[in-house]
Amino acid sequence: MTTTTTSIGGGAAGEDRVLATAQQIVKRLNPSKEVREDMLLILQSFDNRLSNIGDLINGEDARTEDRFEVAEKVIHRWDSNSEASRHSIPWEDSPDEAAEYLSAVDEILNLMDGLSIQSSNEFVDRAENAVQLAMSRLEDEFRHILIRNTVPLDAERLYGSIRRVSLSFASNDGEIDDEFESFGEDDRDATGRFHERGASLGDDLCVDLINPDAVVELKEIADRMIRSGYEKECVQVYSTVRRDALDESLVILGVEKLSIEEVQKIEWKILDEKMKKWIQAVKIGVRVLLTGERKLCDQIFSGSEETKDICFNETAKGCVMQLLNFGEAVAIGKRSPEKLFRILDMYDALDDVLPDLEIMVTDEFGVGEARGVLGALGDAARGTFCEFENAVQNEASRKPMLSGEIHPLARYVMNYVRLLVDYSKTLNFLLEDADDDGFTNDDAENGLELENVSPIARRLLLLITTLESNLDEKSKLYEDGAMRYIFLMNNILYIVQKVKDSDLGRLLGDRWVRKRRGQVRQYATSYLRASWSKTLSCLKDEGIGGSSSNASKVALKERFKSFNACFEDIYRIQTAWKVPDSQLREELRISISEKVIPAYRSFMGRFGSQLEGGRHAGKYIKYTPDDLENYLLDLFEGTPCVLHHLRRKST
Repeated sequence: MTTTTTSIGGGAAGEDRVLATAQQIVKRLNPSKEVREDMLLILQSFDNRLSNIGDLINGEDARTEDRFEVAEKVIHRWDSNSEASRHSIPWEDSPDEAAEYLSAVDEILNLMDGLSIQSSNEFVDRAENAVQLAMSRLEDEFRHILIRNTVPLDAERLYGSIRRVSLSFASNDGEIDDEFESFGEDDRDATGRFHERGASLGDDLCVDLINPDAVVELKEIADRMIRSGYEKECVQVYSTVRRDALDESLVILGVEKLSIEEVQKIEWKILDEKMKKWIQAVKIGVRVLLTGERKLCDQIFSGSEETKDICFNETAKGCVMQLLNFGEAVAIGKRSPEKLFRILDMYDALDDVLPDLEIMVTDEFGVGEARGVLGALGDAARGTFCEFENAVQNEASRKPMLSGEIHPLARYVMNYVRLLVDYSKTLNFLLEDADDDGFTNDDAENGLELENVSPIARRLLLLITTLESNLDEKSKLYEDGAMRYIFLMNNILYIVQKVKDSDLGRLLGDRWVRKRRGQVRQYATSYLRASWSKTLSCLKDEGIGGSSSNASKVALKERFKSFNACFEDIYRIQTAWKVPDSQLREELRISISEKVIPAYRSFMGRFGSQLEGGRHAGKYIKYTPDDLENYLLDLFEGTPCVLHHLRRKST
């Protein structure tokens, strides 16, 4: 026996190893008290070196119980229901006490790993009770730290980081259907309403949603709650507190909780402001708030991927659904042209953040809802665009512009169309499968090769063509044919200038522009014929009754009198007409002058001498060629004038 002992143990060191091995066997088997006593007797009979193993194990148990009692006292001292806890200072302000408490929790959890799981064991019951008390306290502290360390959203800083592009519309200064709301054009109406387009958030924007120092404390508590099996309670506290914080952030961003019915009852100007705030809130909400929340969940619950996802989904759900509900309400609301740009902004904003949302939110329901709202906004944009096309085609105001000036419909539509170009990328996608039924085989002659253009260019061409047809119908309201051509010149040139001075020119091309400029020249020719033919006919030789030396004075007097009457009538009427474009105005005056002045000078040269020496010659020869040329400078200024004096001397 001695030999065996020597070979196994090898002296004192061997004895220690035998005892340690025996202790490990008993500890790992973790038997009940009765079974353990039997095991100890067997081991003692097997080897005399194990005679004191019972004392060692019992001593270890005593030390374990001592450690447990120390930790248990700490837990009970800070029991959330105890008097001491109710009057304690915040845990964050007492780091030593917090460290002591967490150490006590760790001690009990470590000891429980080695305890028997049998319910009859009093020690196990005490340990479980201590853990339960500790989790209640940690849950309270977790909530308190979250609330106390939430950083309020700094809206001013966030708004300051958003870059804006402002675009504007044209004012309505004439009668027009209610479908078309008036907008201010930057070169005409300084008080015009601006449309903020393309607000973008700085990529480097990052804010703290919770004080960084508190994140470490929150993680320490979360680790222990999850280890103790209180993961559900921890997640519930976190998501409840942070959900409230997100709700408050949305309020700061100007997003209210509104039902679909409430949204649809809001008048447009107020709704427009809410839509603008929603667009900003979506970008800030996803890129700043939800990204920050995802980061916090990853830091605080780093030990469990599943817990991180559940916690974030529960936290973000309310915020995401509130934003999506408003988007859905707008998408299914009444469609009107003025809403299109804001709807497109909403579509772009949601489309821009959707990839980030898909990465962060693992709940397929939430992501599916976002995709659904995006699709609904796209449908609303398409439908609203079609509504606008129909409104342009059917706009039927019957009151002609008194001065022949640019029609409010032309101003509205062209500024509207110019702004649509800024959304070309989005509209090309949304209109990609749209029908081209509005186009004919003659459209290539319109100045555009349809097979080479984008969907938005096709639709804008059709829209402008519809506008031109509508304006042509409105020109027929003028009884004066000359004024009709002034109206057409003004409006077609306005359309051309709006196309040429914007990205519309790139879409429609130079050929389209050249064709419209040719139309303006044709209208100018038609104007000259309609307005000045009668006047010029007074300066013809036919019907005077002889040569320049023996023409009938009666006939000459009648010709000069008729010419004067025609010129004065034109002057009175056409000084009230308005040609806003200075170049067109000057070209028209030059064209008139080139036809009228040489003819008048020639007629005076041939026949004027026969009247100038007679009585009341000034009654018939009232104007010199230079007088007429000066008077022509007053035409198309929009200010009615009358020729009162008998004759104005040339200067």
